[in-house]
Amino acid sequence: MPRVYTYGPFQSRRLGLSLGINVLPNYKLCTFNCVYCEVGITEKENLVSPDFRIKIPPSASFRRELISILTHVPHLDSITFGYNGEPTLNDNLLDFLDIAIKVRSKLNWIKQAPQLTIFTNSSTANQKQIREKIKRFELVLAKLDVATSEDYKRTNRPHINSPTIEAIIDSLGELKQEMPKNHKLAIQTLLYNSYKEDFTPNNNNENIEKLAYAIKRIKPDNVQIYSIARIPAEYFVYSIGDIRKQEIVKYIENIVQNKNVQINFY
Repeated sequence: MPRVYTYGPFQSRRLGLSLGINVLPNYKLCTFNCVYCEVGITEKENLVSPDFRIKIPPSASFRRELISILTHVPHLDSITFGYNGEPTLNDNLLDFLDIAIKVRSKLNWIKQAPQLTIFTNSSTANQKQIREKIKRFELVLAKLDVATSEDYKRTNRPHINSPTIEAIIDSLGELKQEMPKNHKLAIQTLLYNSYKEDFTPNNNNENIEKLAYAIKRIKPDNVQIYSIARIPAEYFVYSIGDIRKQEIVKYIENIVQNKNVQINFY
């Protein structure tokens, strides 16, 4: 059968063997236009406010598509919602999740059932009703690449109605407190360099220091430091190296001083 909703499975650096689920249209729909985005540029007409909502309910074929794939992947690690923009923009997100939960429960798995994961850029997390949806996922991968207003504007290029970076940091702290104890919050931080002398990358000391203190406030279960691995939206940004990632991990650990927060680089 033709595939409408799923990508992969593919080997993820951070999730293991992952099956991607897209709950958005077949074009990128997002609240950000990040310079490093590996999906590509967010077109002007598709850069939307975090208050924007689209209603795309799952069709009957979603269940069939999931079953047809998952039956053949009993070693899957994650069923992962995201990939084509910000998934919380779809009002019907939980309808997709409920179907995935039911399908997962009826199949046989070699070790344990794959976790239900969501990627979010965190721009909608200041809304209580969105946090109520997000926290139903067993693993929340929440984006936080920046902790200064200047880096936020340069790196994420948010819609004009997006919350401030301070509000986003506060909302991630609230999300962590509201999540069930057996669900996990991971902060994803993508850091990059720039070829342009007049464009400061988020791999700058001020941003990294502020990020460390933001992580200390949020108290996530883990932090994933990584960099560009595919073609980015803008030609002038490029990956940082492993030595720099190691330095950043040690620096953040020294500030966070919390053994319950695991900080790793990929």
